[in-house]
Amino acid sequence: MPEAGTTGSGDQDIGPRPEARVDGFGPRFPTGTSRALSPSGRDSGPPSPPGPGRSSASRAGRSRSPGFTSTYGSPSQPAPTSTQSRPAAQGRTPSPAGQAPTSPAPPRGATIPGLRWSADLPPAHSVMICVALPGLAISRETGQMTGRGLEGFYRAGRRVLSRCEIRVAGREPLPVQARMAAADRARFVGTLRTSPQAGPDPDVIVERNRYADGTERITLHSAAPRPLRLPVEVSLGTDLADLGSIASGSTGPELPASVHASGLRWSCDTGNVSVTAEPPPSDALASAGLLRWELDLPPGGSTSVELRMRPDGAGPLRVVGRAATSPLAAARAEGDDLRVPALLRTSIEDLQALLLRDSAHPADTHLAAGVPWRCGLAPADALVAARMALPLGTGLAAGTLRTLARTQLTGPGPQSGMIPGPRRDAGPHLPPQCTGTEATLLFPALLAEARRWGLSDQETEELLPAAERCLTWLRTTVGEHTYLRDPHPGGPARCEIQAHAHRAALLGADLLDACGRAGATALRQWAQTLRTAFRTDFWVDDRGGGRPAAARALDGRPVPHLGVAAVHLLDTGLLGGGALAPGLLDEVQTQKLARLLGSPLMDSGWGLRGLGAKEAGFNPFGHRSGAVRVQETALAVAGLAAVGYEKEASSLLRGVLGAAETFAYRLPEMYAGEQRTEGSAPLPHPAACRPAATPAAAGVLLVTALAGIRPDAPAGTITLCPMRGAPLGEIGLTGLRVAGAPFSVRVSRLGLAMVEEAADGLQLGV
Repeated sequence: MPEAGTTGSGDQDIGPRPEARVDGFGPRFPTGTSRALSPSGRDSGPPSPPGPGRSSASRAGRSRSPGFTSTYGSPSQPAPTSTQSRPAAQGRTPSPAGQAPTSPAPPRGATIPGLRWSADLPPAHSVMICVALPGLAISRETGQMTGRGLEGFYRAGRRVLSRCEIRVAGREPLPVQARMAAADRARFVGTLRTSPQAGPDPDVIVERNRYADGTERITLHSAAPRPLRLPVEVSLGTDLADLGSIASGSTGPELPASVHASGLRWSCDTGNVSVTAEPPPSDALASAGLLRWELDLPPGGSTSVELRMRPDGAGPLRVVGRAATSPLAAARAEGDDLRVPALLRTSIEDLQALLLRDSAHPADTHLAAGVPWRCGLAPADALVAARMALPLGTGLAAGTLRTLARTQLTGPGPQSGMIPGPRRDAGPHLPPQCTGTEATLLFPALLAEARRWGLSDQETEELLPAAERCLTWLRTTVGEHTYLRDPHPGGPARCEIQAHAHRAALLGADLLDACGRAGATALRQWAQTLRTAFRTDFWVDDRGGGRPAAARALDGRPVPHLGVAAVHLLDTGLLGGGALAPGLLDEVQTQKLARLLGSPLMDSGWGLRGLGAKEAGFNPFGHRSGAVRVQETALAVAGLAAVGYEKEASSLLRGVLGAAETFAYRLPEMYAGEQRTEGSAPLPHPAACRPAATPAAAGVLLVTALAGIRPDAPAGTITLCPMRGAPLGEIGLTGLRVAGAPFSVRVSRLGLAMVEEAADGLQLGV
């Protein structure tokens, strides 16, 4: 079990971070805390024991992220402009050429006091979660909130109500149905028999509609032939615990209540919360936390009670995704496969529910990483999700880029230009990975592609200096060497980081040329050098025809295990005229990689495993060692389809759609990589976030990949490269956004694409 103030994963922030606030309750936590709300300090996945060959002692000796912080919203302050002004920058030591410098461990005092991790994280897979950040409502399928585990209403990371249990005529309703009505609302139905002598048929239906904003409406419907007068009791309680305490199993007892207006109120040092009822109860017992009504129901009639939970001083929750200025288009799908419309609709609903505003810059929105553990900004995840969601418009990309540009490290020093981000576990074969490196490389690529999708010239010019600093950091860090290595001495050159760097260089060069800036030639030359060397140095020959190495050690030895990181080699990026950037693999190597991804070693039947099934350390539940992560599977589907391997792409697509159906189309960030068999279903991961930004955005990418949409808004053209085999039959997509205008496309059962709606002047490319 990790010591207090550590995460157990070897994670740490790279560079100083703006301060994080839990809005509405609690203090501001010190700079250096992890931005994503994650029980492990990682940017995804649950805490895990040390991997093979890595003892607890050795893991405890590494630097770690200093605690568990809830960061609803985004950075409230820009990053300092000088490394000399940052305490965290002191003590950095020079690194060998070709490596980013190391960053010291954050201060040990930068923790939430008293935090210790529970051996058993409260399970997230067995609860229903209503989301409209910063509001959450979490309960089991019975509809009763008992205060156990994660159950409760939350606002900005604090549980404002932990218990909400209803009894009618002295009995709990018998649960008969529970379902998500929308991303922010769940409906629970129970029944009662008020006349047992009349037989087994229920004659009262108890319906509960629960909303993430802290509202619950309880409605009784009578089917009895006579008038009924029913006593209704609602038992309420709260501990006002924050998610960190709940995750660590260190919540305190319920707080005493007091009668307040038409309900109850609870108070503690960190805040106050009240519950009001309409109509007011006939009786309120503070000592028992009980509200009572005597409700009259005529034959066939209904009556309702509405409860509202609010922290003191907080008004009604204003949900970003519901606002008229939401950056995401309400796209729709139709077609032969009814799972496609359901997946797209639910994915967009979840993305809307995960939207947050930068409190200091309310025009800028970005996505929280995932619920319940990661309700803050994780830079790499936010950029990945915004990129996959570009078919819904460029507003999310612009807001995310502006938000992260304000956190960029500037001033002198070798880290200048980086987008800070926490480290994350990388599985049993590699050390933890710096997501700051990934975010820094994703930034210019997203800006370049957003411009192709229709980002305005003004917004592009505004963000260009930050992209240039990212590209300058890349060239400076690589120096005279070929590969971009991990930002610590002796760190490996990872396969996926080379893919990110290669894409950033080519798309960044394209962006610089388009904006009349210098530096494009040097980036293309380095990308060419990287491409040539990679095809030799990163290819591991074996009896199966070879595979890309997962990484290359400092001494040149390959790390040969087969993992899902290789899919990033297929994600080359979009250039002008609908052309894709060249990849790091040649045609023969691409073919061999496609065959491996389509084989049972990687394809579980539900999506791609994180690690090949025959690799050492494989664990079907391991979040980086065998579990299916939807993000990588979606990238593989799009990448394989783009280079002509539709058989493998179609198999993966059908697998994820099958999993989506099981999960009611709200895909979790990961699920078990067990092999699919007749009559089986994917196994949920008990600690996976659901909903989460990257799987929700991956749903958009999976659907739009069927049409192969490749816009070039500056040139006024759009190219369609649909999957010729039409693996899901006919599909129509409406309400997408290209060049700032609605865009609709239809793909026939013969694999032919036709534009049905587009911006004026947009021409179909060849």
